[in-house]
Amino acid sequence: MKDKVVIVTGSSSGIGLAISREFAMRGARVVIAARTVQKLEDLAHEITSGGGSCLAIQTDVTREEDCKRLVNETIRLFGRIDILVNNAGISMRARFDTLDLSVIKRLMDVNFWGTVYCTKYALPYLLQSRGALVGVSSAAGFHGLPGRTGYSASKYAIHGFLETLRIEYRKNGLHVMIICPGFTSSNIRIAALTADGSPQGESPRKEERMMSAEKVARHLVRGIKRRKRMVVLGLEGKLSFLMKKFSPALLDRLSYNAMLREPDSPLD
Repeated sequence: MKDKVVIVTGSSSGIGLAISREFAMRGARVVIAARTVQKLEDLAHEITSGGGSCLAIQTDVTREEDCKRLVNETIRLFGRIDILVNNAGISMRARFDTLDLSVIKRLMDVNFWGTVYCTKYALPYLLQSRGALVGVSSAAGFHGLPGRTGYSASKYAIHGFLETLRIEYRKNGLHVMIICPGFTSSNIRIAALTADGSPQGESPRKEERMMSAEKVARHLVRGIKRRKRMVVLGLEGKLSFLMKKFSPALLDRLSYNAMLREPDSPLD
C-alpha cells in the first residue's frame, strides 16, 4: 500500500477512522472525508505528525458537488486515485409502519447516493490506475434486517450498483470489493435514526462484545491486496450468508427473534 492514494469517506469516526489509520500506517497517502471539520483536522494532524501523508476535505456525501470536489482536490494534490473506500453511512431503528418516510430518504441519500456520487467522479482515475473500488456494507445488504428497512434497502442498492460496475468494467482491470463487517463496535447505532428522524442516542447492543473497527480495517486492506470480491466478517455474518442460500426461512425467524430481544425493540 506504500504511496497508494486512498480516499476514505466517513473518516471521522468508527470504521472509517480505523481504515484511514490502517492505510496511513501502511504508507498510503490518505484522503480523509467527512462532515465534521474538527475531527478531520485532528485525524490529519495525527497521521502527518506520525510521518504519514494526509489530505482532509470536508465532505457531505449527500451533496454531489462535495463529492466532485473531493475527487478534484485529490487529483490536484496527488495526481491519481488508487483506492476509493465508500464507507460513509448511517443506520436506523424503527418498524416501517411507524416510520417517517424522510428517514428512508436520508438513509438512501447518505448510504446509496453518497456511494454513487463519489464513484462517478473517481471512476475515470480508478480505471487509469486499475485500482480498487470498495463498498463498506453489511449483512443487511444480502438479507433483510427487521427494524432497519431503510438501512437494508440502501445496502441492497449498494450491492447491486457495485456488482454491476464489476461486470461492466471486468476488462478494464477495476477491482470491486464489497465488505460486510457484521456487528462492529462503533457509533453507528448511537447515531441511528428513530421513527421520527431523531438520533437514537444509545446502542441497544453490547458494543464491547463486538468486532473492533481496527480488525475490520485490517480485513479490508487484506481483501484489497488479495483482490477479493466479497468479504463477510464475524460468525453471525458468515452464518447469515450461508443460511440465506440454504435456509432463508429459518434465517428470517432467527433475525426476527434476535431483533425482538433488543432493549426497547421496535418489534414489540
